[in-house]
Amino acid sequence: MRELELYFGPQHLGMVGNFSITLKVEGDRIIEAAANPGYLHRGFEKLMELRTWIQNFPLVCRINVVEPDPMEMIYAMAVEKLANLEVPERAHYIRSIYLELSRVSSHLFGLWAYSNMLGFDTVAQWAMYHRDLVLDLFEELTGGRVYHIYIWPGGVRRDFPDGFKDRIVNTLHTIGGCVPDYDAAFFNNRLFYERSKGIGQISQEDAKRLGGVGQVLRATGVKHDIRKAESYAAYNSIDWDIHTREDGDAYSRIWVIRNEMIESVHMIFKLLDAMPEGDAYKKVQNPFKWKIPKGEAYVKIESSRGELGLYMVSNGGDKPYRVNFRTPSYTHGLTILEKMLRNASIADVGNIMISLYVVAPEIDR
Repeated sequence: MRELELYFGPQHLGMVGNFSITLKVEGDRIIEAAANPGYLHRGFEKLMELRTWIQNFPLVCRINVVEPDPMEMIYAMAVEKLANLEVPERAHYIRSIYLELSRVSSHLFGLWAYSNMLGFDTVAQWAMYHRDLVLDLFEELTGGRVYHIYIWPGGVRRDFPDGFKDRIVNTLHTIGGCVPDYDAAFFNNRLFYERSKGIGQISQEDAKRLGGVGQVLRATGVKHDIRKAESYAAYNSIDWDIHTREDGDAYSRIWVIRNEMIESVHMIFKLLDAMPEGDAYKKVQNPFKWKIPKGEAYVKIESSRGELGLYMVSNGGDKPYRVNFRTPSYTHGLTILEKMLRNASIADVGNIMISLYVVAPEIDR
């Protein structure tokens, strides 16, 4: 049979945003794959060097449209480290709750994309509806549904409004009450098993060697999470588990995502119970006149996709001098994806792509 060049995406359900892949195929079998993350969002790091410290908060959110909140967090942490700013204890708890709500929202969005791509339309509609309930909470707290600009150096922009804790609890109980429905319709469904078991498989050694993080690594049995390994915010103040699987395939990765979402809900309940009284932010100088002392900082956190890092340099001026992000999608969407697609079926391209949790702007930044 002759080899053909096939362009997969960006209009395909199995693609994310403007991502596309050039496939060399023989029949329905992929011989070689070249990922193209596209040019929708690009140049963030250089743009940040041309904007003041406070102006960069709306910008960093765009690096991950699905989950902008960890980007706020990591940028605020880098500024705090450079400026030697302390964060009040209550603000640490609020940040942790806020980030776990963001994780639940991101995982629901991922479940929508994956189930929709496999043809589980009912499950996809459930997931998108439940994600909207979490976005309602973000809208009440910050005024925005997608981009929130809530975390900033010294704490958060405002404390929880009256009754907000109860609304968080009620929303999470609503979502949690539907877990048996999700399990019956999707996770324990034979069709999900047959479409994902053994697909996009990677060994633990290859996952480590190629820079896999998050669910890609934990689905191979590695019990690693930055929230435990190098704890930040209030994550070391409560007990919680790291969920793993052993097979390193799409089935294992989606199950890890499912279990992490449930664990996040339990973490939020514990954080709400343990949250102390006090200030939600530390008063700082006029942010429009910030000049951060000279120095360099590297900070990292655990986003819903895995380890997220930021290296930043200040020359003492009103703008960052150098900025470089370490994003999970960079290795997942380029190196690991291209490796997994070799010898795979054309029908499984979207399956593998979404199970790796790739977000295109994290790559071409």
